[in-house]
Amino acid sequence: MPFLLSLNLGAATTTGYSDLGVTGIDKKPVAGPVEVRAPGLKGVGGSGLAGDRVCDLRHHGGNDQAVYAYAREDLDTWAVELARPLPCGAFGENLTTSGIDVTGALIGERWQIGADVVLEVAVPRIPCRVFAGWLGERGWVKTFTARAAPGAYLRVIEPGVIRSGDGITVVHRPDHEVTINLVFRALTNESALLPRLLVADALPEEAQERARKRAPIELDDSVRVQPW
Repeated sequence: MPFLLSLNLGAATTTGYSDLGVTGIDKKPVAGPVEVRAPGLKGVGGSGLAGDRVCDLRHHGGNDQAVYAYAREDLDTWAVELARPLPCGAFGENLTTSGIDVTGALIGERWQIGADVVLEVAVPRIPCRVFAGWLGERGWVKTFTARAAPGAYLRVIEPGVIRSGDGITVVHRPDHEVTINLVFRALTNESALLPRLLVADALPEEAQERARKRAPIELDDSVRVQPW
């Protein structure tokens, strides 16, 4: 059964890769329980997890980026490729999952975690210079983009509390084929895919607008912030 392998929270950490000089990417495992709630609109609300810090509210956090999930299986693949250990939370993820296909998750798919919390798959993570600087890997934005296993931002549908070890159950899958992988590829290197995204009603408006305009994101390691 899929489960929450690690629940990770971050405090503000000094960085030279953000205009603000601080980042919340340094996530550390906690046992919980941790309160989960909708944080509010982007630019005002931060993380969907109590005790988790989002520093740049202009570009991070808010309802469509309330919680970030990354699969332990994908971290393990990267650890082999990079020849370095990658502990849970190493990619700045709040939820390190086990046994669930995050890359293949559908936009609008809903996960129940533990007894009460329901989260909805919203949009992939787009890599930025802060992420590259945090890992210290040259050319990381392009390397990460080429793999197209970006992890998923989730919005909070039902609040509650979660703990490490909680089971994860997919309780809803929408009737379309727009996955995290497809959205990521469309928004980055494969703009011809952008029109296919518009059938996913749960995709955030910013991403839908980009799909309507068929405008991909230009990626390089000088990018300072991620738009979602």
